[in-house]
Amino acid sequence: MTTFPPVLRFADVGRDDVPAAGGKGASLGELMRAGIRVPDGFVVTTEAFRSAVAALDLGTRVAALDLSDGDAVAAACRELRSIVESAPLPPEVVEAVTAGYAWLAAECGQPELPVAVRSSATSEDSAEASFAGLQDTYLWVRGADSVLHHVRRCWASLYSIESVTYRLRRGIPETDLAMAVVVQQMVGARSSGVMFTRSPLTGDRSVVAIDASWGLGSAVVSGDVTPDSFVISKVTGEISRRTVSTKTRWHQPDPGGSGVVESDVPANLRDVPSISDEEIAELVAIARRVEAHYGCPQDIEWAVSRTAPPGESILLLQSRPETVWGEKDAAAAGQKVAAPAARPFDHVFNLLGGKRPSGG
Repeated sequence: MTTFPPVLRFADVGRDDVPAAGGKGASLGELMRAGIRVPDGFVVTTEAFRSAVAALDLGTRVAALDLSDGDAVAAACRELRSIVESAPLPPEVVEAVTAGYAWLAAECGQPELPVAVRSSATSEDSAEASFAGLQDTYLWVRGADSVLHHVRRCWASLYSIESVTYRLRRGIPETDLAMAVVVQQMVGARSSGVMFTRSPLTGDRSVVAIDASWGLGSAVVSGDVTPDSFVISKVTGEISRRTVSTKTRWHQPDPGGSGVVESDVPANLRDVPSISDEEIAELVAIARRVEAHYGCPQDIEWAVSRTAPPGESILLLQSRPETVWGEKDAAAAGQKVAAPAARPFDHVFNLLGGKRPSGG
């Protein structure tokens, strides 16, 4: 079996490194290599996960579960999560993650740099199976000890009821499963959202569909806000549909310095578009570049930084193959067809199972 170091920087991974970095980590490294702006970070690799949980025999216990006994599955998942969260970390993993965080904090000039700690399973973010939202994400985490704690919580989320049930129903073998974790500089987002490089409603590949709202993107994917919605022609750049919603809630960094809080959007912003036409045009240009790079329609998370200069303020937080119409296109091969959602937000929320996540 190929082994990897416990930590790899984004610059050191690309699309072929899913076995080490998981789908999310590999995609972020690939975007960076393609010259797309992403907040920098590192990946706690699958090797760290395996070294921490190898002796726990988790896969055998999951494979033995009977989905028809919901109570037993729920009890087993609670126990498995507790086991993973409390398992001691190998010293080499602690050392590598601590050093990785120190490097990133120094690169960004902040000793207690706020980071996002995001699950990156090896089976997620593929065209065949989307694990999006089934494992945990934690925002505005500060300090090496807190990062280590939240890495373990991400690992444990691989054994949530939703994730275990999804794998069993899809027949995804536990022997092929591992969890990497992305540790990424937080963006102080003025606005954020998702965009699809084809219409989630019709499958039209000539348009980009964008959902946007004020603040952090966790408000969009959790359903706490009805976002602004735009449909733009890839050919002409014309905005063919523009829906500006009343946005009453947003997610912001906790003033205490750690985590995220939900609060009311100021009255003067509620009915104002959360992104400008110039930003929409830049998002569409980025979406076209990313789709061309990967060669297939993409599902993209993005943010507009409060502090970056114009022309450098839009950053991508993730890009993965679009699965709703990808599965529909593959129906002739006998694969399961997913019903298209009306908007990008609806698709993301459906993938979350209607369950409010710990972050976005």
